[in-house]
Amino acid sequence: MDLILMMKNELMLVFIIVILLVMKVADNGRSSGYWIGVINVLLIVNCIIDWLPVSEGELFGGVYKSYALGNFGKSLLSTGTLLISLFSTDWLKRCQHIAEFYLLMISTLLGMFFMISSGNLLMFYLSLELSTIPLAAMCNFGLTERKSGEAAMKLILSSAFSSCLMLMGISFLYGASGTINFEVLSIIVQETPLYIMGFVLLFVGVAFKLSVVPFHLWTADVYEGAPVPVTAFLSVISKSAMIIVFSFLLYHVFGSLYNSWYLLLYVLSIVTMITGNVFAIRQENMKRFLAFSSITQMGYILVGISGSSAEGVTSSVYFIVVYLFSNIAAFGVISQIAEKSGKETISSYKGLAKHNPFLAWTMAIALFSLAGIPPTAGFFGKIFLLKAGASKGDLFLITIAALNMIVALYYYLRVIRAMFMDENEDSIPVLHSGAPLKVALAICLIGILITGFSGPVYEYIFTLSNGI
Repeated sequence: MDLILMMKNELMLVFIIVILLVMKVADNGRSSGYWIGVINVLLIVNCIIDWLPVSEGELFGGVYKSYALGNFGKSLLSTGTLLISLFSTDWLKRCQHIAEFYLLMISTLLGMFFMISSGNLLMFYLSLELSTIPLAAMCNFGLTERKSGEAAMKLILSSAFSSCLMLMGISFLYGASGTINFEVLSIIVQETPLYIMGFVLLFVGVAFKLSVVPFHLWTADVYEGAPVPVTAFLSVISKSAMIIVFSFLLYHVFGSLYNSWYLLLYVLSIVTMITGNVFAIRQENMKRFLAFSSITQMGYILVGISGSSAEGVTSSVYFIVVYLFSNIAAFGVISQIAEKSGKETISSYKGLAKHNPFLAWTMAIALFSLAGIPPTAGFFGKIFLLKAGASKGDLFLITIAALNMIVALYYYLRVIRAMFMDENEDSIPVLHSGAPLKVALAICLIGILITGFSGPVYEYIFTLSNGI
């Protein structure tokens, strides 16, 4: 019974995978609408079950660990996956392999769940691979587009390289400590050269998933080449899962290496923010634009995490909630426009508000949130990140972060100006959005506007963070 109560999130995903396999084997040429409807119902049930209370504890001799913040993260990831599935309806209707797409997506999500609940380095590494390899296959689901295959190849090659470095780091940590168990490592790890080298190499794998500079070079090309729903999943779900795991590793496992990893985060956060901003300004393609935007956002998150306190974890996880709603809303609009008109450039969004005010306002609110403009939740999210980062009294880091937030206003407002102020004789015509897309975007808008004014959300995450 303890196994069922602690692993209900993972068991539900396994159940959905089995159902999809049985349906695929027994498929008698059912319509794409039937597949999409059934799978969305399963994802809704999964989302509801995930938000139910979960028992905390350990299983399999500490290999699997259930804790409050991790369980909250899993519920959040399930919600994000459901929203992405809803706004992907139009794209999925012309997809030739719907069942295979969802099997890969849910397998990736399952890997992220196991990664969050990992109790040792081996479980963490295997889960990371389970969450990465199916995701690379998903990037290739634009079967008729050369860029899609290129995106999958770049992701898998970059991932393989970072995995090799991570394995070397794990071997160093095991060689120095004689254990791979997180609880034991948290006691044994010391600031010696071998431990520091092992941590740095392990960090490379995490930095790759987060697109932290200089491990970001794959990001823009993969975002552009992959189908929009896959790009959204890669940008939001994958990064959110890794932030939760990264927070756990830093504070619970490698807390004794604080002096070393603070310096690492200090340097990389500055470089990441500046690089993301500089390249975002130059982008014309919306997916590449959001790719460099996400790189910048990761820089802000590193500032918050570097605070080395419960506030640092809380601000980072809170920002994940904001980031999830904001980015999914933006990608939902991009998906609809790309699917209906085939346009993905910023210049093609000129005059969008004239014929498609709902899509334009949704995109505007999402970008306001990403830019940190009040009264959206993104404003409060960035304030909390700066506040957590300032707990160490390093005003230079906070000043750099604040200046980068000001610079970011330019390229976010550039898109908003194009939609509402610029004229375009060949503007995008009226697009008829389906009910699933409208529901997904409405939920995102509510999340963006309500989360910022809901103090209990931050307080609830703060109580969970104290349990790390």
